[in-house]
Amino acid sequence: MIRKTSLIAAASALSLLSALPVAAQTIAIVGGRILSQGPAGDISSGTVLIKDGKIVAVGAKITVPADARIVDASGKTVSPGLVLPSTSLTVAEVEQIGDTMDDSAGKRMGAAFDVQYGVNPNSALIPLARISGVTRAVVTPVLGRGGSGGHKDDGADDFSGSFEDGEASLFAGQVATATLAAGVTEAVVKAKIGMALDLGESGAAYAGGSRGAAIVLMRSALEDARHYARNRAAFDMGASRPYPYSRDDLEALIPVVEGRMPLLVRVHRASDITQILKFAADQKLKLILEGAEEGWMVADAIAKAGVPVLVDGQADLPGSFETLGSTLQNAGRLNAAGVTVAVMGSRDYNNLRQGRFNAGLAVSYGLPYSAAMASVTLNPAKIWGLSDRIGSLEPGKDADVVIWTGDPLEVTTYATSVFIQGKEQPMTSRSLELAERYRPGKADYPPAYR
Repeated sequence: MIRKTSLIAAASALSLLSALPVAAQTIAIVGGRILSQGPAGDISSGTVLIKDGKIVAVGAKITVPADARIVDASGKTVSPGLVLPSTSLTVAEVEQIGDTMDDSAGKRMGAAFDVQYGVNPNSALIPLARISGVTRAVVTPVLGRGGSGGHKDDGADDFSGSFEDGEASLFAGQVATATLAAGVTEAVVKAKIGMALDLGESGAAYAGGSRGAAIVLMRSALEDARHYARNRAAFDMGASRPYPYSRDDLEALIPVVEGRMPLLVRVHRASDITQILKFAADQKLKLILEGAEEGWMVADAIAKAGVPVLVDGQADLPGSFETLGSTLQNAGRLNAAGVTVAVMGSRDYNNLRQGRFNAGLAVSYGLPYSAAMASVTLNPAKIWGLSDRIGSLEPGKDADVVIWTGDPLEVTTYATSVFIQGKEQPMTSRSLELAERYRPGKADYPPAYR
């Protein structure tokens, strides 16, 4: 009986292991067109050699070890895994069901909100993104409950921040990055890599209705964080001046005011962009802009400040007065001015594939192809301080590799294989599994659907 139980346990363990991606010690992806985004450049036909989850060689003439597993990519394109530069993937499921949305703190917390604790490695949306070539996601919190950061979809009363009802914090919380690898129990790769904040119309609404109030509140919060950092002992003894922010919020803002943590500012209008550039220079802040639909109007100022921008390549028709200057040429014009550009997809979790399509659209409106590929791979990694590990195919980096049927920026192209840290990922999703289950003609096709 004991032996039988042991055999059953062993069989169950083997079954579980077989369901997870298998990592070969050495893998050689050969014969494909390589878009490395690294020193190797673009190679018409080459090899990517992977060992123990890392890239060890990239080139046209690479000696392949005899024990390597060969993956034939002939006639296909090989690229780094795509990186989502700002998303709610892994912390949000169904937008209309609040209980599934962990991308916002609601009313009780502002800067201290840490999105990493809501990351769900078993989200049903991860496989959908993964089979679209996405291997990493930068998870950014939003103000209010759900929606796409900066939009008052759920009412202006649903504030974020450590304040009483009717008051608000502009700070949405701290940013994290996650792997989309299957079979992991911990998806967070790096936490506290940035602080998210809303300005423009949204920030004005949360601040009481005025852009001026938003800037004053932001300055006040940062000055309070500096004062608190210098007077922790007095605060502990109750001898410090009072702060409108909680201790947790002030602690979270210290890396921002010290320039160790970038501030992700969601902003849209050209004049608002100019204001935040001046503010960041005065406060000595490390800045990242998101949205910036009118960024092209002040592209030279953004480039001079060395501030990167996350843009929606589809933003064209104005959805509000602050985006009247929206144009499909935004990414191209920003890039031409010398701005580091990352192209975003929709925060609508079922449309994550839009990132690479938006980059392709930007190519049609002036963004060079090489810059477009970088905008969904290397640039997001650089912007968030992750380029030492991901974003390009070069020796020493994590083997996040995608094999495509053709040009990754074309809508008819799809991924045939995805590797994350050298592990080949399952190319399926809940929707594909359901389609297969109810496919007519199968022997086990459910009777009710015959």
